Amino acid sequence: MTDTRQVTHTFVDCIPEQLDQGVVYISIRYALVTHLCCCGCECEVVTPLAPREWKLTFDGATVSLHPSIGNWSFPCKSHYWIRNNTVAWARQWTDEEISASRGPAHPTDRTVRRKRPETTTLPISSKWWVALRKRKRGRIQGT
Repeated sequence: MTDTRQVTHTFVDCIPEQLDQGVVYISIRYALVTHLCCCGCECEVVTPLAPREWKLTFDGATVSLHPSIGNWSFPCKSHYWIRNNTVAWARQWTDEEISASRGPAHPTDRTVRRKRPETTTLPISSKWWVALRKRKRGRIQGT
């Protein structure tokens, strides 16, 4: 995809159960940014905010995420940037490039961050993501 499109953003305490297409949800409390894949496939994209993960820039009116979002684990394999509330499509990676970027970390180095394509996106069915969302909802609902 080579076109661009606009997204909106909203700051939330917890990620809502139902996400809207074209909305970037930002939870400072949980250091997470979530949105539905910008290609329209409806997959939920989770970008953790951390020094070795993604950085969020808020200029008072728009948001930007860095680095790019590569949805390698989704069927669409979309790849894009979110800059100033605008989606800018990046070059599609080949399967070989994706595989090469997922090279194994040294087994004794627990501080090494996994390569971005593995951490870029988590399908909504991911056990980790489902458990995290349940915990966050429980804290808000007081259970």
